[in-house]
Amino acid sequence: MRSATRGYVAGRAITGPQIDDSSLFQPPLMIISPPFLPQNGLTSTDPAKDDPMMDAVDQFELGHHGVYPIAFDRRWHCGMHLAPTEQTECVRAIADGEVIAYRVSQKAISDGQTKRDGSPDLNSNIGFVLLKHKTDTGEGRTITFYSLYMHLLDINNQQRIAPQPTNPPAVGTSSALPAWLLSPADGVQAGGGKKVYRKDILGYWGHCHGQPHLHFEIFMTEEDFRAWFSQAGHTVQLGEKNPATPVSKDYWGHSYFVIQGGEAIVSVPPGHDRSPYFPPLIAGALSAQNKLYVEAYFYKGQRYTRSWIEKNGKLEALTPAPVRDPYADYEYKLYQRATDLYPKCPSAGYELLRFGRVLSTELPALSRAESRTWIAITYDANGAQGYIDISQDAIKKLSDADFPFFMGWQKIAEANTPFSQDGVCDFDELRRIVDLVEESETPEQRREAEYKQEDQLTAYVYGNDAVRGKLRGFVCHAPSEWDASGNESRYSRLNQADGFFGKRKNFDPQGYENFIRFVRQLQFLDQTSLGPGKKFWFFHPLAFIRHFRKCRWLSFAELKRMFPPTALRKAAGSQWVSEPVHPQMNTVDEYGIELNKAMRKFGIGTSLRQAAFLGNAIQETQWLRLLAEGAPQQSRYFPWFGRGFLQLTWPDNYVRYWRFSGRQVDQALASRLHEAARVSDQARTNAALVAAEAHVPSTLKSWRDDVATKKFEASDSAGAYWAWSDAARPADQPPILRRETKQVGNTSKPFYSSEPFGSVAATVNVGYPSNSFAAINGLQARYQAYTAALVMLTDGIRFPDAHGAQKELPDW
Repeated sequence: MRSATRGYVAGRAITGPQIDDSSLFQPPLMIISPPFLPQNGLTSTDPAKDDPMMDAVDQFELGHHGVYPIAFDRRWHCGMHLAPTEQTECVRAIADGEVIAYRVSQKAISDGQTKRDGSPDLNSNIGFVLLKHKTDTGEGRTITFYSLYMHLLDINNQQRIAPQPTNPPAVGTSSALPAWLLSPADGVQAGGGKKVYRKDILGYWGHCHGQPHLHFEIFMTEEDFRAWFSQAGHTVQLGEKNPATPVSKDYWGHSYFVIQGGEAIVSVPPGHDRSPYFPPLIAGALSAQNKLYVEAYFYKGQRYTRSWIEKNGKLEALTPAPVRDPYADYEYKLYQRATDLYPKCPSAGYELLRFGRVLSTELPALSRAESRTWIAITYDANGAQGYIDISQDAIKKLSDADFPFFMGWQKIAEANTPFSQDGVCDFDELRRIVDLVEESETPEQRREAEYKQEDQLTAYVYGNDAVRGKLRGFVCHAPSEWDASGNESRYSRLNQADGFFGKRKNFDPQGYENFIRFVRQLQFLDQTSLGPGKKFWFFHPLAFIRHFRKCRWLSFAELKRMFPPTALRKAAGSQWVSEPVHPQMNTVDEYGIELNKAMRKFGIGTSLRQAAFLGNAIQETQWLRLLAEGAPQQSRYFPWFGRGFLQLTWPDNYVRYWRFSGRQVDQALASRLHEAARVSDQARTNAALVAAEAHVPSTLKSWRDDVATKKFEASDSAGAYWAWSDAARPADQPPILRRETKQVGNTSKPFYSSEPFGSVAATVNVGYPSNSFAAINGLQARYQAYTAALVMLTDGIRFPDAHGAQKELPDW
């Protein structure tokens, strides 16, 4: 059972270090989002689609121009073109970042085309914002990358479609542009230390050549690319055709298994003929000449897999769509599965079932026989499923942190393709694509402008799913098209006799000069701190975002801003007070890494689950102030008072956690403690537990203290409690926020309730699924903590105001 006296210290405010409240609620440093956040991306009707927001934004990728990563004349085009269905869908920063450079224009420019009256057609926008992002992806893992938002709408047209405040804020928000993005200036402007935050509005998508779109890029410098992909101890196997199970414990996202040919597939694992965990499937075997690749992931309580088989060096998909595991609610029941199948150390078994390997070094080792981990996989083209033991050393275990090649990731660099120094892509497969398009053109089409021929290339790629899918995984080492210093080498072949403009001299003699003049008006990179004459590593932007959204590692800066400005507390009688929140920041510095590991281990890896977990943990620890409950002598469960991030309470919960972690607790002692707790609870006094304390060995007393003082124990115990109480199930439900108020003196103080989160809080309070909100300690403060976490972690949840209007930020 859980305590009804935890949370706020009665009668007094929580004290702690003073911090600037105005900085608490900016979107987070590390979490990444797409540059558009359409409302239809918040939910999905497909139970296997684990990122509906990215699915929605994928639909904005234009199918008629701007293909990544090549242009019609084999020049690199290392960005993509996006256009939502509504012009008023604003462009947003994908992550917290530093402004490197920007340009704001009052009006559009002309690419040389004219209107019917002969006046210049102002059909192109030169506005842009270039951001630098520095984020954490794991313990000791910091990645630096850049995002570019090109062809932002000019002020004249922007004011027409989305009028901005006459007195704009100095710093941007998710609902209004900052003053610096509303002030046209001559030329490229340096960032000057300006900061932006995820979801901040950067502008609205404009045009180029009259074609409406946002040109969007994500890239890394050569130095930053090497620093992350080749860091000692964490070398990433990007594109490696024969990957190995990494020595590093760096794991995130989906799991992947590489299974050599010749392995037997069984219908039921040996010794589990009657086990409910293994519904009978179909036995079989892999051909010795073939290799099987399996992707596995959990989403909303279910386990899904996809499979590919390699035959003669070519991959063949065996599962057109993700296949749900035959055991229903696999993840929701993962704790019990691990407890039943791995009795020596269920915690290690839990990691084997989730990751395919044990990542925690604090757990007792399991023998080879004790480590067997049978999972269901699809292994042939007929869709046959069977079980295989993935704990075998011969089966390689990877995750998204390894960028596996069979998921499409491939480096396109000097090491594997004959690059030209002039910025022209000579990679054979891309070159073949361009040649096929050129061969299909009519004489009339070859007379069209260069961007029109670009459209034909894009149409070909988008009409070929295999080509399109492969291009998304290319990580390309190339110069930037926005660097004017390379124009001569990059474009000169266009003006040669057999080049695009060379073949048009008789009817477009100034075509090349006009083209260069227009391009220079767009370029800017040589005027930034990145400098001219360099190559960068480019990613397909939406593929990059989708990939790193699976990481969910929260930086210390994020965790330190995961708090509401104030918290409601019930005072004497029917009175309510609202107190400033003062979090204990040192707790994040000391425990943040292990807290991240615990969330990774126990599947607290979606924005809603993290918000629900942290909404409880942050309030239960009195805003991270106490990892051991205050004034415990007064509690009826003393000395088994709350400890850790979810305040593990009562001896039964401690014993359950220790046994889960592979530690032995005498059953007679456990029974004695259970009875003493029952008597103490019934008598509303701790006398029976205090008497039983004389029989508790010093080892258990030390373990008990460890839950509050040791980083692993404080975090892992909270995750285990989350798992066995089945809190993930209600956490997976949409929030459905309702604005409520409490009267605080003469003021009506708003907060947002949520029935699914209330169920999580009730479940955490009692240790098993519950919808009883009445006895939840500090429920309103938990709601406030949950609201703050939703603002930080989610993409576009709306909060109703006092009049029912939906807003991007809550009323605090």
